[in-house]
Amino acid sequence: MRRLASVDVGSPQPSGATSPWPVSDGVAPTAGAERTAAAEAARLWHITLSVAGEEAPLREVRRSLEQLAHDHPFLLTSRYAHDHAEIRYWEEARDLHDAAAVALRLWGEHRSSASLPPWEIVGLEVVGRETYHQRVAEGYGPAPATPVGVHPF
Repeated sequence: MRRLASVDVGSPQPSGATSPWPVSDGVAPTAGAERTAAAEAARLWHITLSVAGEEAPLREVRRSLEQLAHDHPFLLTSRYAHDHAEIRYWEEARDLHDAAAVALRLWGEHRSSASLPPWEIVGLEVVGRETYHQRVAEGYGPAPATPVGVHPF
């Protein structure tokens, strides 16, 4: 089962918290080693997946995207039109390759369970958490007030 850590993944634990890392030979890793191991184990990636294809009724597209959001609870925002959609969400993965591989499977794996249109993936953007926040701060990313959920373009 996948889980999504907070956007502040890798932050130090409060004092008195128990370490999630196993103790080897009776010695626990240092705090720096814990943060390094956590950072290498999983990082957050912001995914934008674009799909397009033959026109479909808007009501069905919306219902399908709402079902996808229910099936894949990490979805933040979906925008849609008759012939295309864009899905934005956070993915937890070891590296960009893993995050991209999971993102590229998302549409196909949920096509039947969410009754998604038979559209193909036409775009994929995967950026690290730091890059995403830098873009937003510089005014190049999605507006921070972008509502979460499924919305028409």
